[in-house]
Amino acid sequence: MNISGGSLPVMSDAGEGGKVVSAALAKKQQQVEGKAALALIDAASTNSAAQSPAQSTTATLGNNINVYV
Repeated sequence: MNISGGSLPVMSDAGEGGKVVSAALAKKQQQVEGKAALALIDAASTNSAAQSPAQSTTATLGNNINVYV
């Protein structure tokens, strides 16, 4: 996510109107990025809660030994 204002179009020599438009665009971009970040966090927390914890693969290692004579 880019939260810097460097990539936003700035109207030069447009006076105060250009500054207001530029600020409004920056605010709108930050709101959209914030909503996307919250949706990503929500999706990540929902998926991790739904998954069952992984079972240890070494818990049963060595319990069964096949011996052939």
